[in-house]
Amino acid sequence: MKARYSEAELSEIVQMALSDHVSFKDISAQYGLAEKDVVKLMRENLKKGSYRAWRKRVSAFGARREFYK
Repeated sequence: MKARYSEAELSEIVQMALSDHVSFKDISAQYGLAEKDVVKLMRENLKKGSYRAWRKRVSAFGARREFYK
């Protein structure tokens, strides 16, 4: 997955995924990545604790809003 995108693109994807205002659908439209691919990319590019915190936030927020991430 890392060879497919430049460092700048990886950085942008990570920033988009970390944002509470960008959905997985938006990332998919721009980069062609499915939600599972974004999750895998985040796991590979974030520290373990940061990844866990991100997943917890996405899950918690997703339960409150129907179409979040």
